[in-house]
Amino acid sequence: MTTHAPVLPLWLCEGCDRPWPCATRRADLLAERERVPLAYYLSLCLIAAVQDMGWAPVDVLRRRFIGWLP
Repeated sequence: MTTHAPVLPLWLCEGCDRPWPCATRRADLLAERERVPLAYYLSLCLIAAVQDMGWAPVDVLRRRFIGWLP
């Protein structure tokens, strides 16, 4: 199991202290899940992050959570 889990409410990576999902977690997620369930999971994370980080621009969070999906 990865140590690159999100630390809430700032959604930072537990393993590398970068914005979650970090590059390592993105690679893990792509390897672990099929595209549609992954998009659904990250959309739920996006919704939670928007609630946790109301000060962050929504478009920035959208790119961070789902904008990198192939």
